[in-house]
Amino acid sequence: MENQQSPSGWWQSARKVVSPNVDSRPDGEVSLLVIHAISLPPGEFSGTAIEALFTNQLAIDEHPFFASIAHLRVSAHLLIRRDGECVQFVDTDQRAWHAGRSCWWDARQAMWRRTLNDFSVGIELEGDDVTPFTKAQYLALALATRWLFSRYPQLDSGRITGHAHVAPLRKTDPGPAFDWAYFYRLLKE
Repeated sequence: MENQQSPSGWWQSARKVVSPNVDSRPDGEVSLLVIHAISLPPGEFSGTAIEALFTNQLAIDEHPFFASIAHLRVSAHLLIRRDGECVQFVDTDQRAWHAGRSCWWDARQAMWRRTLNDFSVGIELEGDDVTPFTKAQYLALALATRWLFSRYPQLDSGRITGHAHVAPLRKTDPGPAFDWAYFYRLLKE
């Protein structure tokens, strides 16, 4: 069945909030991790708006910005909040709708690849391009990434990218505030 959820694709360390914005991966491949940043309303942290967006329940009367995005049908596999709490919306064996129009150079296959949602996991960090992410977020991201590495042998540290790198004309996240060097150092520890 297309939306059947396998318990193996749900991370035990995350709070589960099921998104309807999901479907099957065409080939079952998971070989890329895309890191994002999101804050709703923009520049504001905490609250329930991100979860509401990913579950198609965003109330447009709660903030003027919400009317411009309430029609979107998007999701991510995981959200890591400022305090390090992890929320999982989509089984990692399924396709979340996070990368949009994008492309990525796959050095292993020596080709440009599109439709990245087909083979990637999307992790959102609660934040924006300019506010430094928290230590708790980096620690949680490293734990989640190690869990993904253990589940998907095609994933490794060379197959991690940011949303801005795969959609540079549309996106800027996770932005210059994301400390890639610190994140990679935590992955090695």
